[in-house]
Amino acid sequence: MTPAPSSGQLPSGLGPFAYSLTLPAAPPSAGVARAAIRTTLDAHGLTSLLFPAVLLVSELVVAATHFTPSPDIYVSLRYREEACAADVDPPGPGTLRLIAYDGHPPHTSPHLGALCDARRRTALRVLAAVVEACHGTWGFGASPEPGGGTRTWATISNSGPAATW
Repeated sequence: MTPAPSSGQLPSGLGPFAYSLTLPAAPPSAGVARAAIRTTLDAHGLTSLLFPAVLLVSELVVAATHFTPSPDIYVSLRYREEACAADVDPPGPGTLRLIAYDGHPPHTSPHLGALCDARRRTALRVLAAVVEACHGTWGFGASPEPGGGTRTWATISNSGPAATW
């Protein structure tokens, strides 16, 4: 077994990746998601993103399990290298995108929708602080897939503040 490089770059030949999990909408799912992201990032040599990514996936899963009326939630993890010349080795920095889908449908009443959005923003205040510290992005909104509901996402880059945690 070859040790993962400490540079935060993907080991040669692994390239971009995407993983997804369907988890029960229950508190223990946050621990499962944390373990899965640790294993995935370690396997791809992205250990520089471990701390912020584990915090983010935990916050996403806890919020999804809190808001969903469904028995399951869906979590997605994707890493893409940023555009760079094909002959550059090692590849340029990349972006990690974490998404949680829950079954919470949009409200038909604008007033109830605004109240629910405010509750969700409050529930995600730790996620927002981590994303801001990492100069990333986050948001939530209606999801057409898988099965409708709400999609909450966060992105961080392996260059910049996220890589120095």
